[in-house]
Amino acid sequence: MNFIKKYFKLLVGVAVLLLALIVFFFAQRSNTLETGFLKDWRAASMDRRIAAAQIMTGADRDVTLLVACIDKMSALPESGEMAVRDAASLCHTGIKLKENI
Repeated sequence: MNFIKKYFKLLVGVAVLLLALIVFFFAQRSNTLETGFLKDWRAASMDRRIAAAQIMTGADRDVTLLVACIDKMSALPESGEMAVRDAASLCHTGIKLKENI
């Protein structure tokens, strides 16, 4: 009986340690808007959207136009799983093309 209690305590200890590691891992995940999806973009405030657009483009020009473009893309049906950086890249390329025409 002592043998079973000893291994049961060891098993419970290992399970608690694994649970603590899993909780720690998920707590450390950063939830930045730049690496998120368009469903996260829709839920973010306007200040976070503008800051993310400035970080992704590295410029202060046409940030409001870029945010409006990404907002429009996030409103499309089934666009929630698209990455924000992909949408920003498409919008930024479109803005640059429009400037050069």
